[in-house]
Amino acid sequence: MNMNNRIDRVLSRMQQANLEQMIVSDINSINYLTGIRIYPGERLYVLLLKKDGQHTFFFNRLFGEQKTDFNVVWYNDGEDAISEIVKHLNVSKTVGIDKEWPAKFLIPLLESNSHIKVKQASSCIDDVRAVKDAEEIELMRIASQINDEVIQNAMKHVRTGMSEKELARFVDSEYLRLGADGNSFSTDVSFGANAADPHHFTSDYRLHDNELVLIDMGCIRKGYCSDMTRTFFNKSVTDEERKVYEIVRKANETAESMIRPGVKLSDLDRAARKIISDEGYGEYFTHRLGHFIGQNVHEQGDVSSFNDNVCVPGMIFSIEPGIYLPGKFGVRIEDLVLVTEEGCEVLNHVSKDIKII
Repeated sequence: MNMNNRIDRVLSRMQQANLEQMIVSDINSINYLTGIRIYPGERLYVLLLKKDGQHTFFFNRLFGEQKTDFNVVWYNDGEDAISEIVKHLNVSKTVGIDKEWPAKFLIPLLESNSHIKVKQASSCIDDVRAVKDAEEIELMRIASQINDEVIQNAMKHVRTGMSEKELARFVDSEYLRLGADGNSFSTDVSFGANAADPHHFTSDYRLHDNELVLIDMGCIRKGYCSDMTRTFFNKSVTDEERKVYEIVRKANETAESMIRPGVKLSDLDRAARKIISDEGYGEYFTHRLGHFIGQNVHEQGDVSSFNDNVCVPGMIFSIEPGIYLPGKFGVRIEDLVLVTEEGCEVLNHVSKDIKII
């Protein structure tokens, strides 16, 4: 991976924001820029980016030796690491801070010198991370391939009488069996009326004949996430369920067909929402159409009616319309899509035809 190119892109964004220095604390952003991944727990761990290229890591000695070409400042437990950071700042200039840095470090920094001014500057990195390079794209393809295989295995595993938790545990075990490093989020399994809650927590509820199954699931492979949702039917499907399913599918596929460089993200949301609204279900589509994804399952950026940013090649985000009928059932269909130079590549390949198991 070309770390220098990534850092140069962030420095360019910093220049546009009139920033000469920025403190980065998000472990995924640091990994993205340097290849170093540390889980610091409660200890301070930051990368200071400087316009002049004198980038500096601040490491607790308990982190162990790290291979890096950057400057390194070491500190021990009990020592004042904030004072070490201040020594490397130009206190006459605004300091960019990412959104992840805890107040327990930020407040002491502000109290250490009355001249220090800070600016929330996560967009300098988040906007760069939103456009994936070739290596990241391939990793996300692989994570989505694992997701495709696992959900197809899950469909074969479903049995009347099993609980949502039992099916979720099967999904999680399949991820590990097929080479994923774990889940990108807790597997969400919803049976029947539970699927009418778009944020249902997987429960002990047991599947009955003639109830639908909704699985929202994702894994991590080499630091990159997948995410998909499929809805299918146990034993039978009612006319109403079939109608709602086909509306959601049309909304999903219509939005995906529109994706190409220069198209507004808000227009994708509006197009999908219009299809659902025109069929009389607008009030039951209760969330945005999608979210960006990468090292985090939800990254900066979304596909909503409020985001007028345009599609750029390399962006990867979800398209996940849904209809949720309280007390009855819910349907959601979700894919991840990659914006290409000519249009888009759908990263999930599991059929969206109605499936009765």
